[in-house]
Amino acid sequence: MKLTAEQVKQAAMDAGAGDVGIANIERFANAPRGMHPKNIFPDCRSVITIVQPIPRGVYRGITEGTHWPNYSFYGYNRLNTLFRPRVTYATACFLEDHGAEAVPVYPGVPERPGTRAPVAPGKPAPEINLNVRIAALACGVGEIGWSKVFLTKKFGPRVRLGTILTDAELEPDPLPEPGTLCNRCMRCVKDCPGGAIPKAGEREPIRIQIDDKTYEWGDVHMGRCTLTHHGLNWEASPFLRKDFPGLDLDVRHTNLSEEAAYRLAYPMASASWLVSPEFPSDACMEFYHQIKSHIQYFALCGAKGCIRACMDALEKRHAIDQAGYPTPVFPRKPWRLTPPQDDVTGGIAEGKFPERFNRPDPNPGGLLPPGR
Repeated sequence: MKLTAEQVKQAAMDAGAGDVGIANIERFANAPRGMHPKNIFPDCRSVITIVQPIPRGVYRGITEGTHWPNYSFYGYNRLNTLFRPRVTYATACFLEDHGAEAVPVYPGVPERPGTRAPVAPGKPAPEINLNVRIAALACGVGEIGWSKVFLTKKFGPRVRLGTILTDAELEPDPLPEPGTLCNRCMRCVKDCPGGAIPKAGEREPIRIQIDDKTYEWGDVHMGRCTLTHHGLNWEASPFLRKDFPGLDLDVRHTNLSEEAAYRLAYPMASASWLVSPEFPSDACMEFYHQIKSHIQYFALCGAKGCIRACMDALEKRHAIDQAGYPTPVFPRKPWRLTPPQDDVTGGIAEGKFPERFNRPDPNPGGLLPPGR
């Protein structure tokens, strides 16, 4: 019996998917060589997208300014590396139990290709990866918003995506009409603490063609996004303020590339230095070191513009199914940190510890008896 799209979707939903979509391979005709599914699986006939929701509440601690680990764990790293892959794995096994080969694809970064030589003439250089958001768009489960975050009708921007390539020929889902969910309200632009999302007309949008439809979204400044996401932006991280008071890194106007931002953020999160009265921990960035050690990832800004502000806007106009929550996304006035010039700074040389280091010693060598 031929496997049907509905059977595959039901298997994915039974495994815990929030939504499922399917594309025929012809929809990837304009994919760059480094992102085409056939470079991973030459016999691919269908692409399947697994949608897994991010719980709305994982952002609450960051919104309140009181608790940061939940988003990194439940909304990002473990959702991408553990919870959602279990659904993708079960769906791939279902396909293979029914005689179709299935390739579950880890959601890597296609914009960061490897530097190794091709293994044979005519092959692209490894490592090939897919753009999971464009694949999800081709699968009809939603659209890419102006901030390049993926939006679905049920969950809005609160999703993580997985991809399966298969040689089963499955009925594709219809493509969404451009602008179905994102109405270019630009809340994401206004609320992004890194100034990473461009205003309309600031930069030429990214455009792609799938079949007869053209989709576009903002050309996000990924260096600013990465610095902010990984907590090197004083506007978004009280932990940076604690460990580097007075550091005025003007993220909103930096032109650092995404790769350079990663090279700065991750080594700093792992770095150590001698302890001192000014900094009693040997971790240069104490909270980043702690959370990275436990989760292997650290997400600090909590997607304030691209997800939380977008979610707030979509819910308020009831553009998505999950919009009837009694508490708004931002239930109180958002917290703001004071600028670095207001930080209390200084160390031993600057006279921050006068009792220990800057006043005359009353008893040099400890020679005088107590009380004298």
